[in-house]
Amino acid sequence: MSDCVLFDLDGTLLDTAPDMGRALNRLLAEQGRPALPAETIRPVVSHGSPGLLELGFGIMPDHTDYPALRDRFLALYRADLARGTRPFPGITELLDWLEARDIAWGVVTNKPGWLTDPLLAALALTPRAACIVSGDTLAQRKPHPAPLFHACEQVGVNAAACVYVGDAVRDVEAGRRAGMRTVVARYGYIHPREQPAGWGADLVIDAPAALRTWLEPAESAP
Repeated sequence: MSDCVLFDLDGTLLDTAPDMGRALNRLLAEQGRPALPAETIRPVVSHGSPGLLELGFGIMPDHTDYPALRDRFLALYRADLARGTRPFPGITELLDWLEARDIAWGVVTNKPGWLTDPLLAALALTPRAACIVSGDTLAQRKPHPAPLFHACEQVGVNAAACVYVGDAVRDVEAGRRAGMRTVVARYGYIHPREQPAGWGADLVIDAPAALRTWLEPAESAP
């Protein structure tokens, strides 16, 4: 039986694409560029500012325009970050199920704390999470395993008794390096060109309910 389930945030626990996409399109409009359709933006959201600015402007972090565009994008997003964001369908029921069985759950994300904290608070998830580890909580970020080890320390559990759920290859890498079982949320922001079945996770799921089904046999085992 797992003692704790840890979730990535964007594309795993929460569907943040509507708000991040709106911020990107507002920035594009400010720069005199046409808006991008939601279906084009969605697969890139898990890659944060670098991925979205590459998509919208064709630039990488080493471009001279990148810092100013990143700062403006983040300001636009922070000003309205919970208008359309919701837990993915089935997440609320999954969290209720975990809590009913005294299985702790938490968040480990590369999203900075000044975005993570108000977003989780706006959705009334902060009091329920056993831990929240953001991208700037430590010096290291995923795929480094340190954030996952830090989460385990916060909860008071052994990493080997934890499951980490994410929607990017870095999530699987971080979880495996921490000695956790890993799950890929294929319902998240995975690009059609990506092949999550080859990432080495213990499980790939198409809906949050599948995680409960996977954990239930362990619950009933002698």
